Amino acid sequence: MKLPIATVLFPVLSGILVTAQPLSDRALPGFFQLGSGELRQFQQSLRPKMNQYKQAADQLADFGNHTAWIAHREADGLGEIHQGWADLMFVVSGEAILLVGGELVDGKPDSPGEIRGPSIRNGTKRLMREGDVVQVPAGMPHQFLVTKGKQITFFTMKIAK
Repeated sequence: MKLPIATVLFPVLSGILVTAQPLSDRALPGFFQLGSGELRQFQQSLRPKMNQYKQAADQLADFGNHTAWIAHREADGLGEIHQGWADLMFVVSGEAILLVGGELVDGKPDSPGEIRGPSIRNGTKRLMREGDVVQVPAGMPHQFLVTKGKQITFFTMKIAK
């Protein structure tokens, strides 16, 4: 019997993320640990940094071939495609619809390796809730849709392809 990926990965990620530890340890180069309490605090610290799309993100670490990020959204985002990396996301709090696949409408380069557009046509809607783990592969259109009055805060590992 196949289990949903969130069922398999959530206990593993929870075990890694639950113990509060510093972001890095000089005695262990490359080691990274962030506690669940620290992750939850980002919802409040990112809120004042939100842009016109009611979203904010901070890069937590750069490991060369992958980076760790925390993001918070309180409204729909733009459609986007990452050309050179996959997003592995863990929802810390809240919920949103992730529209994936389909075709990015009027996509234009926004930054190196990043194409953005106002929407996605013919995508598939997936509900993301606290504790869920989702991977969006490089090259796949995706867009967050956040219901008015709701929010989502999520940890992302951006992994180079």
